[in-house]
Amino acid sequence: MPNSEPTQMKMPSTMTPSGMTSGAGLIASAKASWQKQFLEMLTPEQLATLPYLFDFWAMPHQIAPSGDWRTWVILGGRGAGKTRAGAEWVRRMVEGALPHAPGAARRVALVGETMDQAREVMVFGDSGILSVCPPDRRPEWIAGRRLLVWPNGAEAQVFSAHDPDSLRGPQFDAVWADELAKWRRGDEAWDMLQFALRLGDSPRACVTTTPRKSQMLSDLLERDTTVVTHAATQANRANLADSFLKEIEGRYGGTSLGRQEMEGVMLTEVEGALWSSADLAGCQVGEVSALDRIVVAIDPPGTSHAGSDQCGIVVAGVVMTGSPHDWRAVVLEDASMSAARPTAWAEAAIAAMRRHGADRLVAEVNQGGDMVEAVLRGVDGMVPYRSVHASKGKVARAEPIAALYEQGRVSHVRGLSDLEDQMAQMTSRGFEGKGSPDRVDALVWALYDLMIEPAAKWRKPSIRGL
Repeated sequence: MPNSEPTQMKMPSTMTPSGMTSGAGLIASAKASWQKQFLEMLTPEQLATLPYLFDFWAMPHQIAPSGDWRTWVILGGRGAGKTRAGAEWVRRMVEGALPHAPGAARRVALVGETMDQAREVMVFGDSGILSVCPPDRRPEWIAGRRLLVWPNGAEAQVFSAHDPDSLRGPQFDAVWADELAKWRRGDEAWDMLQFALRLGDSPRACVTTTPRKSQMLSDLLERDTTVVTHAATQANRANLADSFLKEIEGRYGGTSLGRQEMEGVMLTEVEGALWSSADLAGCQVGEVSALDRIVVAIDPPGTSHAGSDQCGIVVAGVVMTGSPHDWRAVVLEDASMSAARPTAWAEAAIAAMRRHGADRLVAEVNQGGDMVEAVLRGVDGMVPYRSVHASKGKVARAEPIAALYEQGRVSHVRGLSDLEDQMAQMTSRGFEGKGSPDRVDALVWALYDLMIEPAAKWRKPSIRGL
């Protein structure tokens, strides 16, 4: 590799196919003829350098944000390129312009869930530090000390999060923490790292993790000194097997586990929630049998402008076998939306009715009164419509619906993650998420109309003469 910092290489504009992005994405998605022509333009030195120009190949979530931050958290699905991003960040921190020139950091901590995982993934892995460093800047591994030493003298030591006390003595100017959400002693290990991260003018940490429910991670994400980038597994599909992507999408797409492990979304669940994420994951179905009745329920926003709450729009159906106490419901769609004008949510709700062949539209009118019906009939004057009034609070209305789920009488089709996120934040104390639980309100009204009210009206016939 040349002894000067290589410049970023891009495909000339004359070779740029329409609609393509620059850098590696442009080359990777180009036709084979374009790729061949581009590579033939490069000198042997440039060809040798090309694999190590990470700014050229990197996806947006793999590039450290600018600004004055202390911790950069990369949240990503499985295979989204988190490990590569962490390894390249360490390389950027320790390397100088020349192989023996100093970089921004000289003492680095590499912390994994266990010692074996830190060594095998962060150091020796396919996307680990040794694999991404150019030959003239590749560090030496000193096994007895669990230490990497670069040609310029920078060092990176491997630690296990299972042993927080091992972090009491050392001090660092950079930290790479991998799979933080899985650390069993995460609070202790992270606290020790904060005390140790004290060298240099701007000591920093990079955290690469698939999100899991963790109070420590949640707290870290809320700090003003934390910046976050995020990517789903699909963002790195060019480097993943098609069969892998098809398999996990087919098995886990639209599920809570898929949202966490594939989309890299931090699932929020609070103590005392009326619905748990595990229960919601367990009620999902792949196919829906014939339904006897379908309704669309809406929870209109109190105002209609750019900053208004969303309009909750939920479609559900019921199988009416036996008495109403035995009926089974399926939630078919969450069509909730933000609407700057009332006719927009009215059009969306009526469109949902037509898609599913719904029998009726149910709308809460506590805030809108007759205006809600007027807006709906302005879109479709013949729409089957029923208004409902909330005489109880949100929690009191939601609790009987939660009981239906506990009885196993409600199923969800896949793909209702936004609705399920809200449900997991509805507690006996109230809604503990941000904004209004508009989706949950619409769900409650749909299932109230389909199941709660029919059961309340149903009476067994009296038996005389016995």
